[in-house]
Amino acid sequence: MALAEASAAAPSERAERDCRVAVSGAGAVSGFGWGVEALWQGLLAGATAVRPFSRFDHRRHRTHLAAEVPPPAAAPASDRPSDRPRGAGGSAPGRRSSRQLSLADGFALAAAAEALAAAALGGSLATLPEGAAGVFFGSSTGGMWESEGFLADLFGGRRATLHALASQQVNGPGDAVARRCGITGPVLTVSSACASGALAIAAARAAVRDGEVEVALAGGADSLCQLTYAGFNSLRSVDEVPCRPFRAGRAGMSVGEGAAVLVLEPLARVLARGAAPLAELVGTGGACDAFHMTAPEPAGRGAAAAIAAALADAGLGPEAIDFVNAHATGTTLNDAAEWQALRRIFGERAERLPVTATKAGVGHLLGCSGAIEALVTVLSLARGELHPVPASAEPLDQACPAALVTGRPLALPAARTALSTSLAFGGSNAALIFRRWTGA
Repeated sequence: MALAEASAAAPSERAERDCRVAVSGAGAVSGFGWGVEALWQGLLAGATAVRPFSRFDHRRHRTHLAAEVPPPAAAPASDRPSDRPRGAGGSAPGRRSSRQLSLADGFALAAAAEALAAAALGGSLATLPEGAAGVFFGSSTGGMWESEGFLADLFGGRRATLHALASQQVNGPGDAVARRCGITGPVLTVSSACASGALAIAAARAAVRDGEVEVALAGGADSLCQLTYAGFNSLRSVDEVPCRPFRAGRAGMSVGEGAAVLVLEPLARVLARGAAPLAELVGTGGACDAFHMTAPEPAGRGAAAAIAAALADAGLGPEAIDFVNAHATGTTLNDAAEWQALRRIFGERAERLPVTATKAGVGHLLGCSGAIEALVTVLSLARGELHPVPASAEPLDQACPAALVTGRPLALPAARTALSTSLAFGGSNAALIFRRWTGA
């Protein structure tokens, strides 16, 4: 019996007892541009946003590509990051000025504004009871890019302004969203490496399900910075070409930046105000490898445990999953361990289960990666198709024979339930299960 079958043999009593949680809106910023449609159309075309970039001088590094967010011409004026090397976001009367917001803050504000508009909530958060809305964000770098600029000025003999450090903390993006939206409920930032965004969404679901909040803004934001780019390069974990998940010649990840926000609400609340949910979030799970600081546990036990926990939480067996949006960084060890986890859960069916890999298009968004991949999973369910990974002349790795979607989009109009996985440095693993909204 597969690992998940035993734990998900019967629907959990808690899932039967608690309210259903719906995704009512989504917003994104990525290397493809500002907004969900820019992200979706770029992915659907099988393109990649991983290309030469200009955020900082990378000539001394061994690789020279990243998925940098393009100029913000299409972003809402109040949420556009500044074009200056330091500072981001916009200003509003009585709010912090653009000099006190990081690039990641600006990405988060734009994604949150789009998500709220898509959910038809707009300014109505202000009408909720005190504490009835919350923010649950994942981040890895926060305002690190601005801090690097501050130190460069300081050590270079130039005037260094403390404004650059105002949003240095990793909780900056989530706090900026809370201030801009006037949210007085719980504001939580998860920083558990690459699983941060997914774990934040799981925490948001728990808060909605348990009645702690009526509306949750859940997601993440991160920006490119020299520290992470240099760090991953020093580990030889960055590919010299756009990353190639599950390919035989894969040589590492590609770094990206951006933000993704989902609006979570009780399903009954969404329907009562006449809105149409994008999907339901029906299961979440987490687990730790407890194995190594950077390398994943080779047999995929921790990742499999997180998937099994999500299936049990959803009251589902592995056979209910119609496709997977894999973590799929493109590193040799991570893809191999993730494949072992999928085999543990799905058995022989793992070789037939459609798999897509969003990082091949937008790069690895670090603490935001789980959030943007969750968002893409929701879009895939709602629109009935999976985006392909960018074309490659290299064959798939026969040691990891995932049924990767390649070449063109894969139509899955009958797909009902999907899994999104996140496997992080330090062995933190997260899994999210979404169900397509069918009106029932």
